[in-house]
Amino acid sequence: MQQNCPMNWDDLQYFLAVARDRTFGSAARRLGVDPTTVGRRIDRLQEALNIVLFEAGPAGFHLTPSGVELLASAEDIERQILGAREQLSGERSRLSGTVRISLSEGFATWIVAPNIAAFQLLHPDIQLEIVTTNGFLNPSKREADLAVMLARPSKGALIAGKLTDYSLGLYASADYLRRHEPPTDTAALSGHILVGYIPDFIYAEELRYLNDVRSGLDPGLGSSSINVQVALLEAGAGVGILPDFIGRQCPNLVRLLPETINIRRTFWVVVHQDLQRIARVRAVTDWLTALVAANATLLR
Repeated sequence: MQQNCPMNWDDLQYFLAVARDRTFGSAARRLGVDPTTVGRRIDRLQEALNIVLFEAGPAGFHLTPSGVELLASAEDIERQILGAREQLSGERSRLSGTVRISLSEGFATWIVAPNIAAFQLLHPDIQLEIVTTNGFLNPSKREADLAVMLARPSKGALIAGKLTDYSLGLYASADYLRRHEPPTDTAALSGHILVGYIPDFIYAEELRYLNDVRSGLDPGLGSSSINVQVALLEAGAGVGILPDFIGRQCPNLVRLLPETINIRRTFWVVVHQDLQRIARVRAVTDWLTALVAANATLLR
């Protein structure tokens, strides 16, 4: 009977790097070693545990079910080590490593992305991974380090704080308004093509904006992407609700019925309680807070 070799805990950082970067080459650059070393460490870890951790695919390595199980434990260990190191050594100024942020597509595109270069100057050793999906990654499930969410979570080992309120309004392009009679009230919207989210693909109730405008309104042109909705509105395809932080940055769009339609929503910044004391995560949270303050005119 073959006896497994003992697991080297240092190999877990190689496992985490491949799990996050999907290739030996990217993981090697993250760790400052060559790809052969990464492959050798992964082989050694798999041999020690007597399991297969990765499967190769067209987009790189994917975790097997056993790999998924190990990932949760490995990330717990990583957080504990980082937290202990910062507490015991006073290494508060060492801001480096990867932070994965889950953001809505609109906030990521129109507020965060234009300011990433400034963040890189401020924290050159922090690598941001910005994830935008139809539904936020959940810090409670360790899918993201932190998330900006539309609703404050009510359960889970999470720390949530209000990031900012933001406003939304009704928009159409100048070209559309030249070809169509502008609506004078919400009742007149039934005579216009409405651009909005596909109801079946709405992942948060806070995105059902048309319900806030008038009961019974449905989009005639729907998309799960807010950026596609912006493109449709700019192309003169109809009228639709947009966050003002987007509409105000589109010179071709005109805000309609501002006295009647003024929707409010809130962004919440959410982090797992195990991560709130990690310096690099705090740095990103502080930066997001400063960012929304600097963009208060757009958001509110």
